Parts: sequence; C-alpha cells; structure tokens
Amino acid sequence: MKNFLRVKGTKIYDGRKQAVSLRGVNLGGWLMMEAYFMHSPNTAEQLFKKNFVKHLSPSALKSFEKSFRDNFIREADIKTIKSLGFNCMRVPFNCRLIETKPYSYSKTGLSYLDRVVAWARKYKIWVILDLHAAPGAQNNDWHGDSLGPADLWAKESNRKRVYALWQFIAKRYKEEEWVAGYDVLNESVTTNTKLLNSFYKKAIEAIRAVDTKHILFIEGNNWATDIKCLDEFDDDNYVLSIHNYEPLDLTFNFVPFLKYPLKSKKRTYNKALLKKHLDQYVKISKKRNVPIYVGEFGVHYRKNTCGEIDWLTDVLDLFNKNNFHWTYWTYKAVKHYMFPDGIFSYYENPPWVNRPGPVTGWNTYYLHWRKSKAAMIRSWRSKEFKENKLTLKALRNHV
Repeated sequence: MKNFLRVKGTKIYDGRKQAVSLRGVNLGGWLMMEAYFMHSPNTAEQLFKKNFVKHLSPSALKSFEKSFRDNFIREADIKTIKSLGFNCMRVPFNCRLIETKPYSYSKTGLSYLDRVVAWARKYKIWVILDLHAAPGAQNNDWHGDSLGPADLWAKESNRKRVYALWQFIAKRYKEEEWVAGYDVLNESVTTNTKLLNSFYKKAIEAIRAVDTKHILFIEGNNWATDIKCLDEFDDDNYVLSIHNYEPLDLTFNFVPFLKYPLKSKKRTYNKALLKKHLDQYVKISKKRNVPIYVGEFGVHYRKNTCGEIDWLTDVLDLFNKNNFHWTYWTYKAVKHYMFPDGIFSYYENPPWVNRPGPVTGWNTYYLHWRKSKAAMIRSWRSKEFKENKLTLKALRNHV
C-alpha cells in the first residue's frame, strides 16, 4: 500500500492514517531563478537570459543553465535537508523550465523534476511541486518572470496552457507517493477574484481528470495573503496556502536596524500583533474545515542583532500552535543586503558576485562565464555556503 498524503478536515494524514505535520524548506532560486539569490537587482529571469545570449550565444546559455541546475541543488542537499529533521521541501519552478512553446514540453526540463522526485523517494521526504511562474505571469513582479503585466489574467490562452501543463505533470507523477502534492499557482495578484476562482476550478478539474491521489495546495490572492476571497472548492483533498512575511520592513530588511519586538508611535511589531494577523487564517481554517499551509515565510539574517530570530521563533510558535504546515523560504542564497536569505548563505565576493558594483551578481555572469566557468560552478555548490546558525536552530526547535 502506497503512503499518499491525504486531507481530512483540518489535518493531513499519511497512508497509515497517522497525522502528519509538514515541516520543511523551499528550494528557491534553483528551477526558477530569482535575481536576488545571485546578488543582483531584481529583474525577470527571461531578461537575464536574453542579456546573457546577447553577449555570448544560445549555446553558452544552454551550457550555463545545465551547469547551474546540476550544481546549485544536488542529491547531497536533499540528504542534508532530511538529516536536519525536515520532512518536506517545496520546489518552485518556472513554466519555461518545461514548456518550450504552448503545449510542447521539454524532456530536459522535466528531468529536473524527475530528479528531485527520485531524491524525495530515496530519502523519504515529501516534495511539493510549485508553479512559481505561469505563462504570461500571474503577477507583475520578477518572481513571476513578468516583464510588467500579469497576462495570465488578461489572456484565456495563457490560463489554458496552465491547465494543460498541470494535467501533464499530474499524469506523470500520479503514482509517486513522496509527491505531497501540487502548489497550483504561486502568489497571484488580480483584482478579478471571480476569474481567480474560475481559474482554480478549471485547474482542479484538469488535474483531477488524471490524478485523484495528491493534495492540491491553493494559494490566496495578493501574494498569497488573502484566502478569504477564495470559494469553497468541490474537492476533498486540498489545502489553503498562505505566505507570511509580515512585517516586510523587518523581514526583508527594508528598514535597516529595525528592531523586533517594537512598539513606537510609528510601528508596533510583537507576538500579539503576529497572532492577530494569523488569527484570520485560523478562523477560515475552522469555518471551512481545511488545513492551512504556510508555503513561504522567512527573514533576512543578521545574527539576531535586530531580533529577527525572535520574530522567527514567535511565528514558528504560532504556526505550530495553530497546526499550520510550513516550508521556510529558503534553503540557500548568496548573501544579500535585503530579502530572506536562507538557512545557508554564500558570503564570499568573487568577481561574479562583485558586491561593490556597480554591476553585481548574475548581471556579471556573461563577463566571467568563459574564463571562470569552473570556479563559478564550485561557488554554487552548498559546501561553499555557510550555515546561518541561529536561523537553523530556531527551525530545528520547531520541526
């Protein structure tokens, strides 16, 4: 008997009818490249690649993509994640990894999803496949690989491509017990919630036509913060998913040296306020009788000089108290000045990081790829990254 996860009420159970609490990390920046992971100003992945080709060649880009994907996350990383006590990993991917053109899919791109599913099977750790960037983009930001507009909502043809893509993926992995499920769409942003609900209903229908075994993770609108706008879907195996980075000024280090906890005339940030924010999701979970999964949350690491680990400890306490499932953002990244930067960070400053600027990170790659390829590849491997000790300690105390 296979050990598929399944939703029952507000809990998730395994095939042996034992309650499971998903506790894990995101493999951010790997199959959906986000610029800040490589210490660059945030621009769409497709713009980076176009610039790389402009200065080098399509064959150079192909070589770069393979080298990066083969080295940024390796089997050893999955073994590490398991050894740290986590039981789950969320894998964000760009639709362009798989979809070479509408309704045409890349065997090379698929091989990376196959690879991570095989690793999950080997190390007995659940994997959630997350469509992080959809055809046309579901929001107008870089992490949707958007060039400005969110054309997923403007064009029905883009939405139909999502339904087909998910049906293709679900058919491929329908018998994989260590696939926890499918995160249907990352961080949608639309003013048309009627259209959003219609999209989810059609996506659910497409997936369920080929796969009735896996959990569907349904994210809220407005960067996965609003689940109240979502309908109650005609499916008995789905989870409502939220993201939680509140307050951004602290967690993203948008206001340097901002302290937590804080109470002043301008701001109040403390555990009571965090609880009040999360209580809205607790009420919806109970009312609709569905679990809550925090697909993303994280904080910029400063060795707790600003109380950011105290924030992390408080939110983890609240998540666990409320029986929320969670995956931390993120596993690893090049150390930046802003944004959540992971359990492991790369602190060195070779020419392809170049923190002094004016051009930094992946925007320098075309300058160094041909002469420094081997060294660049080594720098992407996790053994070159240092553990952010207090972040990891807080997480391990809550798994």
